[in-house]
Formats: sequence, structure tokens, C-alpha cells
Amino acid sequence: MAKITDLLRYLNSNKVEFQVLEHDPAFSAHDVAVLARVPDSEMAKAVLIRIDDHYWMAILRADQRINHQMIRRAFGAKNVQLAHEEDLGMLFPDCQIGAMPPFGNLYGVPVLVEECLAEDEEIVFNACTHTKSIRMKFKDFRRLAKPVITGFADSVHVVQERTF
Repeated sequence: MAKITDLLRYLNSNKVEFQVLEHDPAFSAHDVAVLARVPDSEMAKAVLIRIDDHYWMAILRADQRINHQMIRRAFGAKNVQLAHEEDLGMLFPDCQIGAMPPFGNLYGVPVLVEECLAEDEEIVFNACTHTKSIRMKFKDFRRLAKPVITGFADSVHVVQERTF
């Protein structure tokens, strides 16, 4: 899976209402949000992480950062680290690097969703490319991805405050 055509077919076959948003190339979740004219709090970014020896796709808001300690506690894990760029190319070969959609389940990768994102009615996310995003209801995403939902991220503002 999932070139954008495969992703659209998957959503259509599961009777999901969605909107494709086209925008100039963007390489960060914040920049996609700006170009797609959505708030950072609605922009869902997918980050590939390793929890001990297993890959997980962590989905969080554009205005958040992963808190490794929170994930270690939630999973009783010893190691939590960001995956390498080579891992992205290997696991998501039909997506532009860093533009994978939040459906890790389509690639055999379990999905972890930050609990505050689960409170949103809609989410927007990359659609396998740096120039297209999809807007859909979170409840539909939840039904399809069957994610584990827990708190594992800090607000960017909290992270910045801690560094001073």
C-alpha cells in the first residue's frame, strides 16, 4: 500500500467522506498546516518510532513533540527512539520520505495516537506526497486504523519553556 491513488481507493471502499487538499510542497507538519490553511492542532503528523524492538507509527498534532519518557512509561519499554530516514524508505516505499499517511496499519505497523488528537472532530494529514493532504473525520480514522490512544506528547510551547 499506499500511493495516493491506493489511499483514496482505500478510503472510498470503506465509505469514508474526505477532502483532498492540494498545496505547494511542504516538508514539515507546521508548513503543511499553513499551506493547507488548517490550525496546527488539526494537522496530524506521523512519526515512525521504535519502542524496544518494534516499529510504531506515532500520530500527534503538528504543535506537539514526542515525550520519550511518557512512551516508556505507557509501554513499560526500555528504549524509545525515532526511526532513521532509511527505515521510512524501507517501510513506506511508495510514499515520499516523511509524507506517509497515518495508516501504519496498511503497512503492518501499529498506530499510536496522542490522546488530545483523539478529541478532535477532524484531522488533516499527509497523503503520501508533500503536495497533497487529506481532511477527514477522526472517528473514521479511528475505525480504520484501530490505534492505541494514550498521552505521549508535549506541547511545543512546553518543550520550549523547559529548554530555558
